[in-house]
Amino acid sequence: MDLLAKTNPTRSPSASFEQFLVDNGFLKPQMLAQLHALAEKNGQDIDQLLVSQKILDEEDLTKAKAAFFNLPYVDLRQLHIMPQVLALIPKESINFYNLVPFEMAGSNLKVAVTDPTNLSALEALEFLGQKQNIQVQLYLASDSSLSIAMGKSKNLKKVVGEALKDIQTIETTAQKPSEVKKEVKPQVIEDAPIIKIVEVILSNAIEGNASDIHIEPSEKDVRIRYRIDGILHTSLMLPKSVHASIITRIKILSNLKIDESRLPQDGRFHMEVGKKAVDLRVSILPLIYGEKIVMRILDKTTKAPTLDQLGVRAKALSWVNENIKKTHGIFLITGPTGSGKSTTLYSILTILNTTSVNIVTLEDPVEYFIEGVNQSQINPEIGLTFAAGLRSILRQDPNVVMVGEIRDRETAELAVQAALTGHLVFSTLHTNNAIGAIPRLVDMGMEPFLLVASINVVAAQRLVRKICPSCKKEIPVSKAMEEQMHKELIGVPDEYFEGIDKNVVKMYKGEGCEKCGHTGYAGRMGIFEVLPSTTEIQDLILAKSPTHKVYDSAQKIGMISLKQDGMVKVLRGDTSLDEVIRVTTE
Repeated sequence: MDLLAKTNPTRSPSASFEQFLVDNGFLKPQMLAQLHALAEKNGQDIDQLLVSQKILDEEDLTKAKAAFFNLPYVDLRQLHIMPQVLALIPKESINFYNLVPFEMAGSNLKVAVTDPTNLSALEALEFLGQKQNIQVQLYLASDSSLSIAMGKSKNLKKVVGEALKDIQTIETTAQKPSEVKKEVKPQVIEDAPIIKIVEVILSNAIEGNASDIHIEPSEKDVRIRYRIDGILHTSLMLPKSVHASIITRIKILSNLKIDESRLPQDGRFHMEVGKKAVDLRVSILPLIYGEKIVMRILDKTTKAPTLDQLGVRAKALSWVNENIKKTHGIFLITGPTGSGKSTTLYSILTILNTTSVNIVTLEDPVEYFIEGVNQSQINPEIGLTFAAGLRSILRQDPNVVMVGEIRDRETAELAVQAALTGHLVFSTLHTNNAIGAIPRLVDMGMEPFLLVASINVVAAQRLVRKICPSCKKEIPVSKAMEEQMHKELIGVPDEYFEGIDKNVVKMYKGEGCEKCGHTGYAGRMGIFEVLPSTTEIQDLILAKSPTHKVYDSAQKIGMISLKQDGMVKVLRGDTSLDEVIRVTTE
């Protein structure tokens, strides 16, 4: 075994790897020159810039490096490493050399490294192999992936338990003033465990891909919950005694008033975990047992998914693509809070984002950052509302305008005015389905003839959890369920069933495994209802026809409901029937 020869570390890794990226189409030569200039200016290396500038995500960059060094790639985030395998290499060596043993097969030990040019690490592994008579197989992993496997995201309960013991010790010592030295500042010591508790709560949520963190006080304790894939999970219970200190720590991070506990407060702060940079939007609400905090995690390094990844398919996708190519009009997306409306809008803006188009957004808050898009955030405290901001945006010579939400008549009127004067306007509305957007806007005071003239398309959406591919299995379907499915799918165009047999009802579920946290689900996707503005539908709107007549007309041209789109995705094995029922039951 010659690990040094296998990785060929003698060649010039930096320059050669950059050329490898150019030769294989990852980078354009002019882009590389720009990155070099930026790296020199900011004191960063090229790898950091490739990730921070969103040219490559960290895992794709690692895969490219693996190809360059002729090593297999491994994603340690998806693996459960047995303790006995980790124990094969001393903990000190794992931390010092930045490597992780992750699998033992016979006499072969698979070891992940982040830097295959680290000669010291390779020599240490060579020595280990000879000493224990095992063959070491090198794999390449990303820094973030390795950090998680190394236990830098330590067990939540263990770390918090240690911090609580520290607090207890400090409190016991504080009761014996004769034993405390004068030069020691108790406040500094007291703060340290709280800082550790808050840090581990935040880092575990971020590494666990949670979208929200809830810190909720009750009479006797404090509950910590994470929202993962749209479902809240209790992660930790803390004693009530630490609640005030945790609130204060988060207020300090968010630059909020620490002495104000009677009024709601909103703030924001930034943090980095591994190579993941996130913003946390903080909302504090006074309750009878103290202040509750909800933090929305906004991952700045995440790219907006494509429409196909979101789950927009077949005729619905055709209508969306057709209408985003128009030069004016309104594109509305409806649904409740947390249904993924903003993400869909970001996906569309990413498609439209070219150098010849001026895109200006007004958001609350800015959730994704898109290079080349002019993004602004509302601030009602100083009078920058959606309506006031939209007036200013229209003086910025935009081609495309995105308004986070139409909440009132004034914003609706301005959006319609913008659409009628040659702008393509995207926005969201809180209604249960696509057809419900029309009566909602009429209720706001909009005239039907203005809506007919300005609205191009209305889409409604919900988010369903996807079945975990690692533990997915087919389940038996009863005759009654099969008949119900066929009934629900009446009228769905054949193009939605491409690749599957609609006459054979198959259903799947996730049994639960390590990769999905034993939930049976991993990730989310959308189910959609897209209503195009055809001549017949426009006539019905002008005549103020009931919504069921509009729906019947839309069905004739191939529109399917949210529930029908969900059922198609159940047949495809993307999600479960329980999920579709959960999000479509009104």
